[in-house]
Amino acid sequence: MGPHLDEFAEAGAEARRTMVRGIVAGGALRDPAWRAAFEEVPRHLFVPYYFVPGGGGNERLWCGDTDPFRRAQWLYGAYEDGALATRIRDGELVSSSSQPSLMARMLQELDVRDGQSVLEIGAGTGYNAALLAHRLGDDAVTTMDLDPEITESARRHLTAAGHHPAVITGDGARGCPARGPYDRIIVTCTLPAVPQAWLTQCRPGALILAPFATGLILLRVHSSPQGPYAEGRFLHTPAYFVPLRGTVPPPVRHPHTGGVPRRVAENELFRFLLTLTEATLDPREALSLWQREKRPERERFGITVREGRQWAWLDDPEGPYAWPLLAD
Repeated sequence: MGPHLDEFAEAGAEARRTMVRGIVAGGALRDPAWRAAFEEVPRHLFVPYYFVPGGGGNERLWCGDTDPFRRAQWLYGAYEDGALATRIRDGELVSSSSQPSLMARMLQELDVRDGQSVLEIGAGTGYNAALLAHRLGDDAVTTMDLDPEITESARRHLTAAGHHPAVITGDGARGCPARGPYDRIIVTCTLPAVPQAWLTQCRPGALILAPFATGLILLRVHSSPQGPYAEGRFLHTPAYFVPLRGTVPPPVRHPHTGGVPRRVAENELFRFLLTLTEATLDPREALSLWQREKRPERERFGITVREGRQWAWLDDPEGPYAWPLLAD
């Protein structure tokens, strides 16, 4: 990335305003401070190149293309309301820039206040950290990633955009105790379990927002004589992110839907239930629950992390429907 990106400032600003109007029309960015962040942080600085499907594989669009049409395609694509694949290795997506409207909803649900500190797990391009830094100030934001190439490029992008939060290379599942305690933790990769280390690095009352089982779980951290614990419910919003890499064990995956009718197996909410309970229920058991509880919405489900155990539940943490999650 170089100074030639300056040439896109004016066109990028107009494209950014259009993106923000679309996000606002969709019901997000109700907080003026977050709207200002999205209006003023230039997303194109964080995605100097990205990949799109094309030619039977992945085609790269980038800011330095000699073809002016393709440069324009890159710029306006950077401000479309969609996720952008930014790193692909051996055909596998390693890192991306999330859909802006989803980022807006997540930041809104994070409910940050002036003076609070935030840990982001999954640095990605650095764009989300820049939005946080715009809202809270550089010193209040820590972003980390396991991959040094990702943190190096995120730091470079952030500098180009005029922001300097702490960018840490390390295992996100272990958190970053040296920068804690935190008032908020936001995660941009899918979890199979909630790392206990995060709870010990949070202040009482802190919020943890993370993708989990094709949904978003919002946990509140509490103190107790036995140590910190966390509990909360899923949001209505669906979410699909790359998995967390590090010390958390990989999630179990059912290879098929085992006799579940196709119309049910393809239902997005049933897929959520199947993924959430995959360590405990087989597909037929999940189908039985799905039918018995009249196709429960995401908001009826929650997660509790307490005293070395963690479990998902329907309606009530101590109710009849509870399923242990993988230990961290």
